[in-house]
Amino acid sequence: MMRAAPLAAFLCAALLSATPGAPAAQGKAAAARGPAPYQFAIIGHRFSDGGSEAQLEQAIAASDDGAVAFIVATGIKAEREPCSDELYTQRRDLFAGARRPMIVVPAASDWSGCTNGAGSQVAVDRLNRLRELFYPDADSLGKRQLPLLRLSTSSQFRSYAENAHWVVGNVLYATMNLTSDNNHYRPEAGRNSEFEDRAVANRFWLKRLFGTAHRKKFDAVVLFTEGDMKIHSEKPGLLAMLGPGESRQDGYAAARHQVLASAQKFAGKVLLVDTAPPAGPAPAIAWRGNLGHVSVGSSVLRMRVAPGSEKMFLLQKP
Repeated sequence: MMRAAPLAAFLCAALLSATPGAPAAQGKAAAARGPAPYQFAIIGHRFSDGGSEAQLEQAIAASDDGAVAFIVATGIKAEREPCSDELYTQRRDLFAGARRPMIVVPAASDWSGCTNGAGSQVAVDRLNRLRELFYPDADSLGKRQLPLLRLSTSSQFRSYAENAHWVVGNVLYATMNLTSDNNHYRPEAGRNSEFEDRAVANRFWLKRLFGTAHRKKFDAVVLFTEGDMKIHSEKPGLLAMLGPGESRQDGYAAARHQVLASAQKFAGKVLLVDTAPPAGPAPAIAWRGNLGHVSVGSSVLRMRVAPGSEKMFLLQKP
């Protein structure tokens, strides 16, 4: 298991490699420039249009180089593929073979529509199996692993290992299980125990994320989900989900309202990244104040992060 070199060792190496007698002004100039820009890669839901495993392999290969600090991928399978341990393990091994740190966000097609041979729903069972296979410990997948802090470290939310956060530079990155199927709200199910329990966990998670970001004065919070919580909707809440003659519970309302309120109190930037179809011909970040949103669909993209810049986040193609 490969680990990133400790910061102290990195600094020592940098000092030893410096030219003897270099003017102190050089060090001051470097400090003035601030942290160097870096990139991370985003692999959208490659299975939303019936994509094959070969497409996923190509997406990982296109993202898996030394210029990338980490890769975030959403979804492991198509809706019509089996919800089997065999398939889950096969995809887990594919992600684990990446050279860069790999963080996987669960998608609705991975678990929420799963049924057994008799046609009965087994969503909770399959979600728990995904958690066992993809989030067994505190590290990311990939040959070079990235230490993560998971929600499952909290005693009251030990099941929610898929929610994780990590820090690169002065930016807090996090994942949250918010699926594209109206967040797995089931109006016919009576009490939506899975939806309601996960909503409680996500509320606690968002509170922790923004509390940490505020306390440590991070420059930004970046949140990855599958579902689009419609953060810039002109008709928030129930009205945003209504169609002609349709009445439907908004499964994203609670998360949306919490993020909006938290972003208003946060001094840095907040960027939401999901895999809904892009609003335009290509994915683009839409900003309202300090709150940004981008839907990447099934695209494979890179994000350039320039700390201290007015345009801190810039989408790029691989």
